[in-house]
Amino acid sequence: MPIQLKRIYDELSASDGKRILVDRLWPRGIKKEDAKLDLWAKEVAPSNELRKWYAHDEEKWDEFQVRYRAELDGNAKLAELKQYIGNEKVTFLYAAKTTEYCHPQVLIAVLEAL
Repeated sequence: MPIQLKRIYDELSASDGKRILVDRLWPRGIKKEDAKLDLWAKEVAPSNELRKWYAHDEEKWDEFQVRYRAELDGNAKLAELKQYIGNEKVTFLYAAKTTEYCHPQVLIAVLEAL
């Protein structure tokens, strides 16, 4: 399952494949018609409570991963997302400024383990 990560603010590319926004909140400054999304999978994003607790604090990254995996455990939308992706090329879009400490990293790992 080839999934790449990209900030939603980055340029659209022919190599994106299916474009899936995996944030719970709509990103600031992006018009929905300009996003060129195939899917908005907000149901598999971290809960508002977890998102606010984490606040992209790198020191909380390990604990965030544990808590986020717990939220994803048993999430019916996760299996639906995996089926939707299939074997196609996919780009997960997110708004965070960092790629290294963002929730799509965890989401990809969980999807690959299914």
